[in-house]
Amino acid sequence: MKTRTRIAATLAALAVLGGGLAACSTDADTASRNIATAAEQFEVQRTIVGINGITGETTFFAEGRCSFESEGRRFDVTCRYGPDEYRKHVFIMGDQDSVSITQEQPIDVSVYHTRVILKPQSILPEFDLEVGKQ
Repeated sequence: MKTRTRIAATLAALAVLGGGLAACSTDADTASRNIATAAEQFEVQRTIVGINGITGETTFFAEGRCSFESEGRRFDVTCRYGPDEYRKHVFIMGDQDSVSITQEQPIDVSVYHTRVILKPQSILPEFDLEVGKQ
């Protein structure tokens, strides 16, 4: 299963390379992509609940400005707790578990324009520069 992060990165790469997005996408598709992009920027308030399908008990709970990725039985949740404070929570799900992700508040996204966020610090490599006398 592709993660939302990979989808957002792929969309950004297509826009940068001039590939753009398909002209025949619907307003719902565009709004959905823009909400996913906003969520990856920690702009969307969410409640994420893991539920055991046999007992009905809550196995995990996360609430806040959270992004998630899932692959197989692994479920990674990264939440923003402050301007420079992030925490990652990893859940390994069993055969009978399910996850519910709820967006708590509506957000304003355009259905006419696709949102692409490029961060130069992610594109340019980090390096150390030492200057001295020879």
